[in-house]
Amino acid sequence: MGGTAPTGGVPALVPVLPNHRFDEAALTRYLAGRLPGFGGGAPVTVRQFQGGQSNPTFHVQTEAGAYVLRKKPPGKLLPSAHAVEREYRVLSALQGSAVPVPRTRLLCEDPSVIGTPFFLMDHVPGRVFADRVMQPAEPAERAAVYEDMARVLAALHRVDWRAAGLEGFGRPERYMARQVDRWTRQWEASKVEEMPAMDRLIAWLPAHLPEDDEAAIAHGDFRLGNLILHPEEPRIVAVLDWELCTIGHPLADLGYTCLTYHIPPGPDGIAGTWGADLAGTGIPTEREFVARYCAHAGRAVPERIDAFVVFSMFRLAAIVAGVWRRALDGNAADPSAIGYRDRYRGLAERAWEIAQAMA
Repeated sequence: MGGTAPTGGVPALVPVLPNHRFDEAALTRYLAGRLPGFGGGAPVTVRQFQGGQSNPTFHVQTEAGAYVLRKKPPGKLLPSAHAVEREYRVLSALQGSAVPVPRTRLLCEDPSVIGTPFFLMDHVPGRVFADRVMQPAEPAERAAVYEDMARVLAALHRVDWRAAGLEGFGRPERYMARQVDRWTRQWEASKVEEMPAMDRLIAWLPAHLPEDDEAAIAHGDFRLGNLILHPEEPRIVAVLDWELCTIGHPLADLGYTCLTYHIPPGPDGIAGTWGADLAGTGIPTEREFVARYCAHAGRAVPERIDAFVVFSMFRLAAIVAGVWRRALDGNAADPSAIGYRDRYRGLAERAWEIAQAMA
C-alpha cells in the first residue's frame, strides 16, 4: 500500500494527486474480464494513499472487492528504481508462505493502459504505525509487535528462494559490494550538491564490508511503517513495499531494521530511539531484538552488525536524496519530500559517526 497513516490507524486516503492522475476509465476497461468477479459495469472508485515516497499507491474499490494498485511514478526515473514488476514477482512467490503478504491479482506491463506499468493486489485491512516507535501504544502491545517483527523477518530469510521460483531474482554473490556500487551510482545520479559525509562513506564501505557468505530473500525496507497489523491484535497480517527486495545478505536486512536504534527521536516519535531510555516502553534494546531474530532464524547471534547498519544508513541516505531530487523536479509522491534535504544529510552524517566509532 505504500502510504503512511495516522499513528496506529487506518492508512489515510486522499483524492488522487494532480501529478499522479491517470485514466480511470482505461483502468476499468482493462480490469473487466481480467479481475475475477469484475465485469466493468459498475463504477470504480480510486483514491490515493497519503504519503509514501516511491511508487504511487492507490485504493481501488470495485464491485468485486477492494484492491490496492501500485504503479511506477510518471516522468524520468532513476535507473533500476520503481520496479513494480519485481514487487509483483516476489509477492506472488511468497503466497502461502509463513510471510504474510497480500494476495496478488494481476500485473500490467503495458504502459499504454494508465501511463506506466502497475499491479493489483488485495486490500488488507488493519493498522499502520507510520513511526518507528509505535507512539502511542501500551508497552505490552509494543513488545508483542517487536517480537512478531523479529519472527516475520526471520521467516522471510528462511524461505527457500530457489524453491519459491526466485532463481535469477538477484545475484547472491558479492551482494554487499554490488549494493555499495549500486547506491553510489544512485547517489551520483540524484546528486544536486556536495555532501562530504556521503563521499567518506563511499570510500569507507568497500574496506569494511563483511564477508558475503549468505543469501536469502532480503526485503530491503523492513520496518514498522511497512507492516499492517491486525485491526485489534498485536500481530502482523501483511508486509508491504517490496520494491527494494532482492536476494541478499540477511544481516543487511536486519541491520536496516535496526536503524531505529541509531536514529535520534523526532517530533511525535516519528524517528528513532537513539539516546532514549527504553526501560518500560516495551521496545527491546537492539541487542535483545537481534537475539530474538536469531532465535527465530535458528542462527548464532553475531558479535556486531555495525557495518551492516552503516551500509543500511548510507543506502537510506542515497534513497532519501533521490526522493528530494524528485521533489525538486516536481515528481515526488508526497509534497513533504521537498523538505528531505536535511533528512538525507542527517542520515549520512550519523552513518559516518557510527563508522568512525568502529575504528
